[in-house]
Amino acid sequence: MHQAPLHRPVMVEQVADLFRPISSGVIIDATFGGGGHTRRLLDVLDPNVRILALDRDPEAAGRAAMLGPRVTFVTSDFRLLSEVTEEAGFDAITGVFFDLGLSSLQIDDAARGFGFRRSGPLDMRMGAGDLRAEQLVNEWPQEELARVIARYGEERFARRIAGAIVRARPITDTGQLAEIVKVAIPAATRRRGGHPARRTFQALRIAVNDELDALAEGLDAALEILVPTGRVVVISYHSLEDRIVKRRLVSAASSSDGASSPMPVPAVAPSFRLLNRKVVRPTEEEIAENPRARSAKLRAAEKIA
Repeated sequence: MHQAPLHRPVMVEQVADLFRPISSGVIIDATFGGGGHTRRLLDVLDPNVRILALDRDPEAAGRAAMLGPRVTFVTSDFRLLSEVTEEAGFDAITGVFFDLGLSSLQIDDAARGFGFRRSGPLDMRMGAGDLRAEQLVNEWPQEELARVIARYGEERFARRIAGAIVRARPITDTGQLAEIVKVAIPAATRRRGGHPARRTFQALRIAVNDELDALAEGLDAALEILVPTGRVVVISYHSLEDRIVKRRLVSAASSSDGASSPMPVPAVAPSFRLLNRKVVRPTEEEIAENPRARSAKLRAAEKIA
């Protein structure tokens, strides 16, 4: 009997069902976090299946160790999937799973600086890294700050927010930053769409951790290292992530007839098939029990033999 989870994993049964056909080899949990998805996979899959768990956060190592000998943990960014897999000595990769959301353990720990509801240091690093949110907030030029907030937060008031941040420097903690952002946004807008600072905090976190480039590289690596009939499953939480995932999986599942090339080229058959033609979302029951699941989107594909 595995220890009760420390957080509530999103769409855990849907993920488990997608991996059920796998009866051997290694599944990579590329975003181990609280370990909830890995825990469920250990329960439902054949004992021959092993898990290679990755996380940028070294604190996850202790949680992985409690799950027994079928789990091997490596502190790493998932953009290094190929290198980590080779170094760990695993060659039959039959599944890769990405849960791109922050772990509840990270969000609820004010000392990590991810949340905007309680004051904490302006950190936001998922793992060991040189860049902290404090540097972006207090040192980056206003135009660059506005660009980051607009691009990664899809925030239409990015210029106003960046100007307010620069005028308020030095900013010392997340509580102060959240209040500055809130005041910078028009009152009518503040009253809808969740906390006014949500998009700005998302943008800063993505910039600090280089999340979108890491996702593109990690996903490409996952598709490359999977064996035939291997599966990749991804849960994303905002449109920037989902766009990358959708584009890459649809491309892998599409054939090319060479018609757009000026020179005759042989047709290329698709290397993957989509396991769900439409994006999968959490049920209303799950959202009621776990509001953090509301924005989750699941996509999956299988490598063609």
